[in-house]
Amino acid sequence: MPGRLLRGLWQRWRRYKYRFVPWIALNLSHNPRTLRYVPEESKDKVISDEDVLGALLKVFQALFLNDFNKQSEILTVLPESVKSKYQDLLAVEHQGVKLLENRHQQQSIFKPEEILYKTLGFSVAQATSSLISAGKGVFVTKGLVPKGAVVSMYPGTVYQKYEPIFFQSIGNPFIFRCLDGVLIDGNNKGISKVVYRSCNGRDRLGPLKMSDSTWLTSEIHNPLAVGQYVNNCSNDRAANVCYQEFDVPAVFPIELKQYLPNIAYRYDKQSPLRCVVLVALRDIKQGEELFSNYYTIVS
Repeated sequence: MPGRLLRGLWQRWRRYKYRFVPWIALNLSHNPRTLRYVPEESKDKVISDEDVLGALLKVFQALFLNDFNKQSEILTVLPESVKSKYQDLLAVEHQGVKLLENRHQQQSIFKPEEILYKTLGFSVAQATSSLISAGKGVFVTKGLVPKGAVVSMYPGTVYQKYEPIFFQSIGNPFIFRCLDGVLIDGNNKGISKVVYRSCNGRDRLGPLKMSDSTWLTSEIHNPLAVGQYVNNCSNDRAANVCYQEFDVPAVFPIELKQYLPNIAYRYDKQSPLRCVVLVALRDIKQGEELFSNYYTIVS
């Protein structure tokens, strides 16, 4: 019995260590390939914030149009100019559809992962990792990810460094630490799940959702929201993606916030929402697993 218990604990640790920050930190000197050196906190950008914003808007807008038949309540509170923009875009995408108000009788044609492929030229999904005992990983399931592309997002509740996260952190391998100490809890179970759902409901403005909670379920609406399952690289598996922090600008379209897989633990109108995206360091082919590296500040 003790032997079986110890084996179970050992197997769980072998899966957990790939996301356990202290273990990663202690092993950095033995594995320099897992690091991306950053001279200053402000210089961790592989691509510009404008490029990140452009990629997210492109995908989210395509998802919005694909779900247009489900957006009737949201459209009623949007300015006429915004509604007109989406109707024009929809008319271009679906030529021959003149009576857009009848579109509610139709079903969405494409799945979210298909929208991602149509929009950016690739799709990603979680599956069993190729690393022994590492649990889940993220793979390119279709197409080619070009170097510099936003390939996924790290979902979860965003905590400032002074906010309480002790109980959520116990046994939690999905807490990501940003360069400035901000934490993102990407766990979709237990207390973490309850906290995220609570914050998601708190920030909702009538029909307008300020974040996406579907990453907590098996039916994900934002196909990029799988970044928490990307494993750290190793000596055998070089990194092909890296983390990049992105603060959502005030000009972000309110109707597209429903696809953001992050929510602030404490509502603060003055502070932008922190997101973390994963950016391709090279071209990544179909069938390849994503492996990330962790940055360190060089003074």
